[in-house]
Amino acid sequence: MRIAIVTAISAFGSDRDTGPLCEALAAIGIATDHVAWDDPTVSWGRFDAALLRSPWNYSEQRPAFIGWTQRVARATRLLNPAHVVAWNTDKRYLAELGASGLAVVESHFIAPEQVIDALPDWDEFVVKPSVGAGSKGAARFRRSDHEAALVHARQLQAQGAHVLVQPYLADVDHVGETALVYFDGRFSHAVRKAALLGDDGSRRCSQSAPGVISPCEADAGQRGLAEAVLREAGQLLALQRPLAYARVDLLPSPSGPQLLELELTEPSVFLGSGDGAAARFAEAIEAHLQAG
Repeated sequence: MRIAIVTAISAFGSDRDTGPLCEALAAIGIATDHVAWDDPTVSWGRFDAALLRSPWNYSEQRPAFIGWTQRVARATRLLNPAHVVAWNTDKRYLAELGASGLAVVESHFIAPEQVIDALPDWDEFVVKPSVGAGSKGAARFRRSDHEAALVHARQLQAQGAHVLVQPYLADVDHVGETALVYFDGRFSHAVRKAALLGDDGSRRCSQSAPGVISPCEADAGQRGLAEAVLREAGQLLALQRPLAYARVDLLPSPSGPQLLELELTEPSVFLGSGDGAAARFAEAIEAHLQAG
C-alpha cells in the first residue's frame, strides 16, 4: 500500500509529525509520498489513501481547498473524509456542539454583512475569524480596548470573514491549554500548550517555540468532555466509525474544562510527546485502509 502525506507547497518540511509517522507506517508495510494539495500535477488516484497532515494554507483559500477534498475523495480514500473537513474548517461548528449542552467556550458569531455596534461585555475577550489556523487573525482585548476590538472585527468582516468572539479564560495563562489526541477513536496522549496570546493583544510565541508544548496527563474530567465531544461530532456528521485522528483542545475554567476547538482536519498530533504514539497513528491508518 502507498499513501499520500498531504502538505502544502509552502509547508514542505514543516510538520514535525511527518518523519516519525512515515517511519511507523514503513514498519507495517505502508509506503508514503510527501505531496502538496495545491500541486496540480499530482495524480491522486495512484494512492490508496491521502492523509491530511499540513495543508496549513487552507484558511487563505478555503473554497478551493474544500473543492480539492471533494475531488480527491472521488479518486481515493481521504483521511479524514471530505464532509468532515468541510464542517470542521469553519469554527461555526462550535455552535452546533454547544447546542447539544456540551461545555463549549461561549462563542458569538458575526456574519460579514452584519453591522457591528458592540461586542459582548467581558473583562477580556478574543476576536478572530471563524476560518483560521495557528491563531492567525486572533487578537486578545480588554474591556477598555472595545473600540480597537471593533476595528479588528470590522477588518475581518471586510476580508469576507465570519467573526468569532469568545471570552478570554484567564486560567489558561498559568495552567495552559490541554490537547487530547485520539487515533481511531481511542485516546493516545495529551499535551499542555502554553497560552499564545499576550495580554497586550500580541502573540506571545509560536506553537513550535521551545517549551510551548509539553507532555501531560489528562484527568478524568478532560477525558470525559473530550470523548463526549467526539461522540456528538460523530452523530452530527453521521460517521459510521471513529475518525482516523482527532485532537480535542480544552481550556481550564472555574467550572471545569471547556472545549476551545475540535481539530479534525490537519492538527499537529505531537507524536514526540507520547510514547508509542507514532505506531498508534500508523495502526489507525492501516485499520481505515483495511476497512475498505
